[in-house]
Amino acid sequence: MAAYLALLLCKEMFESLGSRLQTVFDGLQRRGKLSEADVDAAMREVRLALLEADVNYKVVKSFVERVRERAVGQDVMRSLTPGQQVVKIVHEELIATLGEPGRLNLGMQSPAVIMLVGLQGAGKTTMAGKLASYLRKQGRRPLLVGADVYRPAAINQLQTLGRQLDIPVYDEGPQASPVKVCANGVTRAKNEGLTTVILDTAGRLNIDEMMMDEIRTIKQAVAPVEILLVADAMTGQEAVRVANDFNQAVQITGLIMTKVDGDARGGASISMREVTGVPIKFLGTGEKLNAIEPFHPDRLASRILGMGDVLTLIEKAQTEMDQEEAAKAGERLMKGDFNLEDFLKQMQQVRKLGPIGQLLEMMPGMNKMAKDVDLSHAEQDLKRIEAIIQSMTPRERRNPKVIKASRKRRIAAGSGTTVQDVNVLLKQFRDMQTLMKQLGKNRGRGLANLLGGRFPGL
Repeated sequence: MAAYLALLLCKEMFESLGSRLQTVFDGLQRRGKLSEADVDAAMREVRLALLEADVNYKVVKSFVERVRERAVGQDVMRSLTPGQQVVKIVHEELIATLGEPGRLNLGMQSPAVIMLVGLQGAGKTTMAGKLASYLRKQGRRPLLVGADVYRPAAINQLQTLGRQLDIPVYDEGPQASPVKVCANGVTRAKNEGLTTVILDTAGRLNIDEMMMDEIRTIKQAVAPVEILLVADAMTGQEAVRVANDFNQAVQITGLIMTKVDGDARGGASISMREVTGVPIKFLGTGEKLNAIEPFHPDRLASRILGMGDVLTLIEKAQTEMDQEEAAKAGERLMKGDFNLEDFLKQMQQVRKLGPIGQLLEMMPGMNKMAKDVDLSHAEQDLKRIEAIIQSMTPRERRNPKVIKASRKRRIAAGSGTTVQDVNVLLKQFRDMQTLMKQLGKNRGRGLANLLGGRFPGL
């Protein structure tokens, strides 16, 4: 809770497909009744928003036609809340366009071989590490295989990832045959009882026949159960052509979208799923090695339309945060006896969940609030708060009341901040401490009674 309140002090502003669509729907929902002309005007704005977000024009045309057909129906026009009905229709059609959630089909084969393919620069090698880490949490025993013998330092990068994650890596150096490396890697996995092999194959700057021949040969040699195309969401329309070419060459079984942020999240994801018919299985949501999410079309549609994604936020918290410590901290918080040491621990736990902008985006309504505040220095603000608390002695963290003028000057100097920064943090902490203590005492009466007492008229 303390860390959540700290998040609200930090801000980051960005524009996206979602904000553009939300503006359109806000206008619709302010109208008591909708005419066919109102729907047509809104659909023109939706069409422009999708095209500007790099959604394939054929997909846009089909999507808008389906939405309009449903939106001018009698049920919507006669509804007491026609604007909300249109948003509901758009949400349902987005989910339908994004398709059913794709899940890995590893079957009973051991080891199950997953081949990652894609262009150079899409984040394939990093995604291999993320996927290996994700599968280990599911109880699998993965082996990473470095089959990209062409890109300088690709094998070194995979080895570094393996050391960071404590996951074994197999390679035969930059002079080896990629096909033999993959075959030998699978043999090693069998001999060592490893259950999953992830092949990091070579990418190119552009699709060429040599590249396609190579991955066809690897496919024949090791018979992967999954062939996943790792695609950069920022490439927009080009991503659709790339997906089609790989699908025709090796019949990919799924898509992994990397660099998923801003407008590209909606555009490339919607386009690639609709045009290729291949399911999206994972989203890469950041640079950290835990920044990978199974694809949920309903959750992505909700994010695009500004409805938040509380389920994913909860899942992140359950995976990355120490649940026992969080429960203890929550109890101390409600009793009002938490200190700056507790505050620091909780803030560090929340930072494990990802960038502030992504967390706020998952909270319903927070993305609209972000338009009115400056969130550009969110991470810097958190780092400054962390530096200030870490410059305190254990006694000062546990009992901030002892922090007087001379201590403030020392803390400011040690954290590279100012005495004013220290004063602001201490005041915010005292205010939060007081509020939480009052909430704890009044849990029996309820929050409404407490606020009514403090703010007459509520």
